Amino acid sequence: MWFAFFPDITQEGTMLKPISPTMHGAMDYATVMGTAAAPRLLNLPGKAAAAAYSVATGILGLAALTDFKPGIKRTVPLKAHGMADTALGLALPAMPWMLGFARNRKARNFFLGLTAMMALTTAMTDWSAKKGRRRRSRSS
Repeated sequence: MWFAFFPDITQEGTMLKPISPTMHGAMDYATVMGTAAAPRLLNLPGKAAAAAYSVATGILGLAALTDFKPGIKRTVPLKAHGMADTALGLALPAMPWMLGFARNRKARNFFLGLTAMMALTTAMTDWSAKKGRRRRSRSS
C-alpha cells in the first residue's frame, strides 16, 4: 500500500503526468525570471551570465510561441515544445564545461540545478493533454 502515500504514482508503477500544459507555461515564465535574475543575484562571470541570459531568452520565446493557454502567438505545437525542452535539458549540464566556467562553483551549480529543475518539469508535464479552450456560456 505504499502507493497510497504517492497519489501521482499508479499501482502499476507508472508515473502520471501531474503538470498541465497551462501550469508548465506558468513555470516557464517563472523560470525565465529566475534565470534572467541569476547573473546579478549570484554575481556570475561573463560567459555564465551570457549563457543564462541566452537560456532565459530561449525559454521565453518558446513559451510565448507555444500553443497553450499562456502562449502569446501559439504557433509551436505543444509536443514540439516538449522536444525543445528535452534538447535544452540535454545541453544545459554541458554548458559550464563547453563555455569554460565550470571552475566557478556558483555558475556551474546554477546550471546543474537548472538542468534538474527542467528535467523534472519536462518529465512530469502531460504533453498529450487536450486543449481546454471552451467558451463560457453566457447565462441571461
